Amino acid sequence: METDALLRRGLLPAALLLAAAMLASLALGAGDVTPARALRVLLGTGDPDAVFTVGSLRWPRTVVAVLVGAALGVAGALLQAVARNPLAEPGLLGVSAGASFAVVVAIAAGASAATLGPGVAVAGAGAGCALALGAARLRGAGDDPVRLVLAGAAISGLLGAVTATLLLVDQRTLDEVRFWTVGSVAGRDLGTVSTALPVMAAGLLTAAAVARPLATLVLGDDVALGLGQRPRRTRSVAVAAVALLVGGATAAAGPIAFVGLVVPFAARALVGPELRRVLGVSVLLGPVVVLTADVLSRLLVRPYEMPLGVITALLGAPVLVAVVRSARLPQL
Repeated sequence: METDALLRRGLLPAALLLAAAMLASLALGAGDVTPARALRVLLGTGDPDAVFTVGSLRWPRTVVAVLVGAALGVAGALLQAVARNPLAEPGLLGVSAGASFAVVVAIAAGASAATLGPGVAVAGAGAGCALALGAARLRGAGDDPVRLVLAGAAISGLLGAVTATLLLVDQRTLDEVRFWTVGSVAGRDLGTVSTALPVMAAGLLTAAAVARPLATLVLGDDVALGLGQRPRRTRSVAVAAVALLVGGATAAAGPIAFVGLVVPFAARALVGPELRRVLGVSVLLGPVVVLTADVLSRLLVRPYEMPLGVITALLGAPVLVAVVRSARLPQL
């Protein structure tokens, strides 16, 4: 009965939303291919122009958006569980900024964006995670969600300022990593998928492996030790998963904020606070958020497109304000 309720309340609605978002991503765009022409392509009877637009342009960015959304949604849920703070989010705490900073430094040192693998972004995200958790252990910050966000904003601001300085003094670096400054899935191809997928898949598998022991830490480290868990090791593995997920997502699409904040809140609203359920639903809801934002980025200023990172910020900022202003934050 409990499994049936979980399916009805969480997984099934999230799966239906994901299917609808993917269909909208393939059917809607800033160009001249209408939804009717795109639908004919999906049915196998489209004209050549529509086949090219849907198959070569919209399909790859849809796949990238699904992978990035799943990675960021799960990373947000993990980071909130590790920090025991419902406002912890990769974009707010400097994790995404750390990944972008590492990529920019590598390219400024002579690497090429075309051949640079996701490993550099993963290393930068790991450093960002370390800084975020260090901020969480500051006196009082770990118990105050707002202070943690302020500490994370300071980390993001510092890394962003250094990144911007490097881009200003090196035109070649600016030209190669322009999209890393705002985040976007436009112009991505299936080569991006093949490069980032192994890293994000490793992060998702690590998240699945650490979900059960990480869930016991909600009861406190002493109780977790009594149950045979190793809190420090569990947090380290969870941080590694976050680094893989955020690093892979940033390498594929640049820094995209607020997805890791919105998705876990929506997942908990559907299935409750149990971490394994939240992670399972976040895998589906993350792509829904990113795909929806990407479709809006194509339609709001047609025939041009807005950066995806701008849309997710516009969607996520009101959620953050509403949560901070609420009388009681949800307990993790």
